[in-house]
Amino acid sequence: MSGQKHAAVLPVEGRPWEEIRRSLLDAKRGDYNWREGRLPLYVYYDDEALLKVSREAFNLYFSENALGRKAFPSLVQLEADIVSMALRLFNAGDEAGGTFTSGGTESQLLAVKAARNRALAERPDLAQPNIVVPHSCHPSIDKAAHYLGLEVRRVPISDTFRADPAAIAKAVDDNTIMLVASAPGYTHGVFDPVAELGVLAEARGLWLHVDACLGGFLAPFARMEGYPLPDFDFSVPGVTSLAADIHKYGFSAKGASVLLLRSETLRRFQQFEHRNWPRGVYATDTFLGSRPGGPAASAWAVMNYLGEAGYRRIARRIMSAKQRLMAGIESIPGLEVIQPSELSVLLYRSWDAALDTNALAEGMGARGWFMGRSVEPEAIHFAMNPVHAPVIDRYVADLRAVSIEVRESGRVGALDESTY
Repeated sequence: MSGQKHAAVLPVEGRPWEEIRRSLLDAKRGDYNWREGRLPLYVYYDDEALLKVSREAFNLYFSENALGRKAFPSLVQLEADIVSMALRLFNAGDEAGGTFTSGGTESQLLAVKAARNRALAERPDLAQPNIVVPHSCHPSIDKAAHYLGLEVRRVPISDTFRADPAAIAKAVDDNTIMLVASAPGYTHGVFDPVAELGVLAEARGLWLHVDACLGGFLAPFARMEGYPLPDFDFSVPGVTSLAADIHKYGFSAKGASVLLLRSETLRRFQQFEHRNWPRGVYATDTFLGSRPGGPAASAWAVMNYLGEAGYRRIARRIMSAKQRLMAGIESIPGLEVIQPSELSVLLYRSWDAALDTNALAEGMGARGWFMGRSVEPEAIHFAMNPVHAPVIDRYVADLRAVSIEVRESGRVGALDESTY
């Protein structure tokens, strides 16, 4: 952390690589083992074969810099291919465009910047632009607004954890420039009513951004496999932009995401250009200047390696594993899965006063499981990915044993509000 004191100092003489390697491996000993499915978030893993494709593609472009478009035209093409594949996946028309970014936060920031710049171009007298979002919206929107000097209005959600279109409409005023919907939301794993918000956005001339960062590269394939999911992409009139992370359910190396736009003409509002310096024109579509080539190479390679069939196979595996986990949780007396649960995220909690949810989380943590926490509602948060399929029986067995321990001891745990 910045500001903390550290004992480490730069060595006078360099250390041998093997010694450094051992130090790095030793440093990881306290980390949770993601290969064994001990993490319900942060790492998305299918198998070693896919990881090898991702890693080797990344290393082929380890030193290349995506800022240098003339120097590395191959990276320009790789990013263009990624955007093109994503646009078709999300039902965009021929006039659509997009940008490869470093992750969801950058994609969201660029969407907010573009919405702001378009609004100011159309209404230069706009004094204090605001964005209206459901209470469940990811904080990256607030981070973007903080940097860009915008107001965010968070509106209460419905009892099904979705955006409430009527409440959203009530919060909109003449200074509103943007609405945000989640598909699905990270907090509860449900889809906001994008179609209804699209109607509102069109009626009021607002930019509607869809945050599909978490499940964007899972939802289309789950739908192909017959799982009923609502429309959320450019097939919905009124959707202006969509963000989706490839380093989540796209299974590429971090950081890889896309910001997609209904019209390529909107991209000028996200761009930055500067000419008033001795070097000439400096222009970027992204927040970052120098950008590693590895993530783009990894994303391109993984998308081509898996193809539609591979992503559908993964979607089947995830959704089947989720059903098994839900059934296992609900077989334990006093526990319930919170509904609705539409894609890969599930929340569960105790409904029995003698069985404290936070004590359950602490007990599972003591058994080596990293536990995601939800504050509203107070629950345990789990985002499925393929690595969890083989360990569900072990997880449920540990959860059952911990629930007995907590019930017998009467232990009460502490609410952990630190999400990350």
